[in-house]
Amino acid sequence: MDPMKFFRIKGIWDRFTANHPKFPRFLQAAVQSPIGEGTILEIKIIQPDGDEIAANIKVTEDDMELYREIKDMTIKG
Repeated sequence: MDPMKFFRIKGIWDRFTANHPKFPRFLQAAVQSPIGEGTILEIKIIQPDGDEIAANIKVTEDDMELYREIKDMTIKG
């Protein structure tokens, strides 16, 4: 990764977390929770006009590799 791009993203992330302090705490709690095969992850977007879209996945054993990599990156970073 280009170091300048990293620092730019870091600055944007810092602003984002300052504006939305509950979100990093949510991510930390999610990493600490026992996510495993069979866990359902869901995301929902609600537009200002009330329109909604939602999606969910049931975590498979194959998904766990990605989860472990993200968890390691979060704990170390």
